[in-house]
Amino acid sequence: MSSKQGGKAKPLKQPKADKKEYDEIDMANIQKKKEEEKALKELKAKAQQKGSFGGSGLKKSGKK
Repeated sequence: MSSKQGGKAKPLKQPKADKKEYDEIDMANIQKKKEEEKALKELKAKAQQKGSFGGSGLKKSGKK
């Protein structure tokens, strides 16, 4: 007998995760983490605007 099932089999659906109940300490930690990520993003954006550090570019040796 041959199977008519062709192609990739669909994965089984995962049960939905229940929403977690956070207490005040957890909420404070989540908020702190979000603020740190935001500050890090701003620093990355600022660093990309400036370009390379020192401004000297590629260093050349004195040999010719």
